[in-house]
Amino acid sequence: MSSMLTIVLIVQVVSALSIIVLVLLQQGKGADMGSAFGTGSAGSLFGASGAANFLSRATKWAAVIFFASTAALAWMGHRGGATGADSGLMQNFTPADRSVPTAPGAVPPPAGSSVPGAGTSTVPAAPAAPSGAAVPAAPATGGATVPSAPAPATAPAPAK
Repeated sequence: MSSMLTIVLIVQVVSALSIIVLVLLQQGKGADMGSAFGTGSAGSLFGASGAANFLSRATKWAAVIFFASTAALAWMGHRGGATGADSGLMQNFTPADRSVPTAPGAVPPPAGSSVPGAGTSTVPAAPAAPSGAAVPAAPATGGATVPSAPAPATAPAPAK
């Protein structure tokens, strides 16, 4: 690794750790509510009003340094190749097996075909549709008639 890359990497790690520490040191927005009613402690390390300002400003600058070092590391990593655009992690990768996988039970394609799956399938064909005589015909009625519901049976009157 070059010395510049090492320096930027150290700056990034230190700024990331400082962001973590500074965020954990800050009070939440609801922390002052208890001290307003007399049930909390309003004292802090840098004074009552200056603590939030100092910690928030330090966090902001640590974040600016972190993002700048991240951008610098990305630029240095991309610039590593001779042509710039051709430098990538998978640039010189060539797979050992370049054959196209086939589905289980499929016949391999013909020798001259470059299309995968061009061979015939071993899946049996669907059965043929029944002939017209085997299909029952709908009843021929002149108009659309709806069958009426049977009349309810009447029970005999009880004997007195």
